[in-house]
Amino acid sequence: DLGAANFCPYFTPDGRRCGLPSSPHARPEREVGRFVITLDGSGLHQITFTPEFDGFPMFSPDGTKLVWCSNRNGTVRGETNVFIADWVE
Repeated sequence: DLGAANFCPYFTPDGRRCGLPSSPHARPEREVGRFVITLDGSGLHQITFTPEFDGFPMFSPDGTKLVWCSNRNGTVRGETNVFIADWVE
């Protein structure tokens, strides 16, 4: 319970954590960042820091890549792009 919009969770391939978009610090609410949290609700870690929407996370099957959608770099409001990043712990 982060007291915010939390949606579209996606488990890491090892099943120990969950990636999720959330807006616990958002002002306005449209600012949604990417977070990772352990299954017991501890260890919340923010992994994106932009004022735009970041959501719909997925990890590659081998756990080496993180894919998500974002409105950053959009040329018009609501345009969504797909981002792929190396996942290093």
